Parts: sequence; C-alpha cells; structure tokens
Amino acid sequence: MPKRQNKQQRLAVLIDAENVSHTLIRPILLRAACYGTLTVKRAFADWSRADMRNFRSVLNPHAIEAVHLVSYARGKNAADITLCLNAMDLVSTGQFDGVCLVSSDCDLTPLAFRLRREGVRVYGFGGQQTPHAFVVACSNFIYTDAMGRVEEVNAKAA
Repeated sequence: MPKRQNKQQRLAVLIDAENVSHTLIRPILLRAACYGTLTVKRAFADWSRADMRNFRSVLNPHAIEAVHLVSYARGKNAADITLCLNAMDLVSTGQFDGVCLVSSDCDLTPLAFRLRREGVRVYGFGGQQTPHAFVVACSNFIYTDAMGRVEEVNAKAA
C-alpha cells in the first residue's frame, strides 16, 4: 500500500489498562494527538475486576474501545500478549504510521523493536519506573508522571 501524501500521521493508541492510572488517560490522549490523528484507541484489561471500575469510567468519554481479557491464570501477561497481537494486526493493514504504547512494562520492548523494523513510529507513554530498555526501544518516550499533577493543578484552579 503506498504511503499517504499528507503529513498527519494515523496513530493507534494501545493502553495496558492494568498498568496505567485512569487519571492519566485524558492527558496522555491529548499529548498523543500532538503526533497525529488517533484513529484507533483500545484499552486491554480484565474489565470484570473490581479494581478496574475507575478505569471503565474513562472509556466512553474518550471513545476508547475496551478489549476484555479473561484471566486464565493469576499474574500472567494476557494484556501484554493481546496488545502485541492487536498492534501487529493493525500495522499489517498498512493504515497506520505510528503506534502509541501506553505502559510502563518492559514486556512490550520486543514489540517496540518489531514495530520500528516495520517502519512504524513508536510513541511510548509510561512512568519514571519504566525500564530503560523499553524507553530506548521507542521512537519517542513520554514520561507520564508529571501529567497527572498538571491535570490535578488545573482542576484545582478551575
């Protein structure tokens, strides 16, 4: 498929919802939109878990598709694996210029390498605790720690 002529990148935002706070979703999406059009937004989690209730509340307001994962075994990487498969499926369509990986999990490092080999830009979003290997595997990495504080300050000022 030929590359599009316009400059606006088409991006997929893939969120490891079990690895990021729901309070960071709005600022992450605003920052990701600086890089292009957010064509696909998906969040991966076992949505039946009680601790995912707050995150579920940000899905509809931000038009994020919830991808439900059944926990076959406790503590396994179902979200990571499903997110990786989704990323490769989306990129194989030839319709995406970049992928935003929202996670502080180094398990996504091989995915970032693979996406970059395919010529796709990888924008990583995660906390300061994100392992260096994942940070440098991304084309750009945006630390999310200050994002929540900025939104919190803005909310208090209003």
